[in-house]
Amino acid sequence: MNVALVTGASRGLGRAIAVQLAKDHGLFILVNYSSNKAAAQETLNEIKALGGAGDIIQFNVQVKAEVDTALNAWHAQNTEKTVSVLVNNAGIIKDGLFMRMPESDWDDVIDVSVKGMFNVTQHIIQPMLKKRHGRIINIVSLSGLKGVAGQTNYSAAKGAVIAATRSLAQEVAKRNITVNAVAPGFIHTDMTAGLDEKEFSKLVPMQRFGKPEEVAHLVSFLASDKTAYITGEIININGGTYS
Repeated sequence: MNVALVTGASRGLGRAIAVQLAKDHGLFILVNYSSNKAAAQETLNEIKALGGAGDIIQFNVQVKAEVDTALNAWHAQNTEKTVSVLVNNAGIIKDGLFMRMPESDWDDVIDVSVKGMFNVTQHIIQPMLKKRHGRIINIVSLSGLKGVAGQTNYSAAKGAVIAATRSLAQEVAKRNITVNAVAPGFIHTDMTAGLDEKEFSKLVPMQRFGKPEEVAHLVSFLASDKTAYITGEIININGGTYS
């Protein structure tokens, strides 16, 4: 049975992606969470209510030992299942001006997005290489493409994942593994909850924030067999907001 692992899938964008992959492809969904087990269970319940199936799995993406231990244990109990789709969605923001940014805020944001992508992808890619098939989709951001004042750490983190996406795509293309990234702009999630939507919508040609489901549809497309010749791409979904 083919499996999709979505990191940070307990809420927001990750939840929408997990649900959409179950809807569109009938994939068994591994709902990753770091600390909010109840929210992860809500995601899984939503998937099951649609007739889908899955498990919740706990690990902090930035800690390699946790990633390896949790995934090894899951695989040992599910030998008939293989992760064919990986969505590296986990990410955090700790905004602030660079000149006053605590070192821990820099490290945490970089570690979750960049080290997290490394930890999870390196583990999951091994069976993909053996099967000569896989879809890896990294969730990045408009911030990583154009830079945003007050988000130097987040912009650096997502910019690094963008570069890694392009490089890894070249390494594994001959094994029929695609590696792409989706770069959302202003989307209705926890990360944008504190923004003045009326004011920030003025920066968007479509004059509105996007919906998590709209991003999820794009991710689902990249996870499909229809995109077998698309790799190394960074696809914007931002209502026309470019640098």
